[in-house]
Amino acid sequence: QVQLVESGGGLVQAGGSRRLSCAASGDTFSSSIMGWFRQPPGKEREFVAAIRWSAVGTLYDDSVKGRFIISRDNAKKTVYLQMNSLKPEDTAVYYCAADPVNFVTVVSGFRYWGQGTQVTVSS
Repeated sequence: QVQLVESGGGLVQAGGSRRLSCAASGDTFSSSIMGWFRQPPGKEREFVAAIRWSAVGTLYDDSVKGRFIISRDNAKKTVYLQMNSLKPEDTAVYYCAADPVNFVTVVSGFRYWGQGTQVTVSS
């Protein structure tokens, strides 16, 4: 079992930066694949980024590649999403997710989810 709590959301101007954190509890964090998803207003939840337990392998959606960076600190049981050059279309509720096995980009591939944190980018 893994419990996830996101933080760091808020209001930011276009072009600015924000770092999201996801604190995990549970014994299996260090071996879990961690991901970030987001759900824009009126749209379905979509993949943003994922990282393997070893932090060697990462995946990014094309819409954030080169702007967002996912990282993890297994000692602190925390995964981060550094968001740079933010755009109004990045406005969404951002969710942290974890899975012990799947290194994928689909919602159905992740077993555990946080409650989400709102990020609003103003133009």
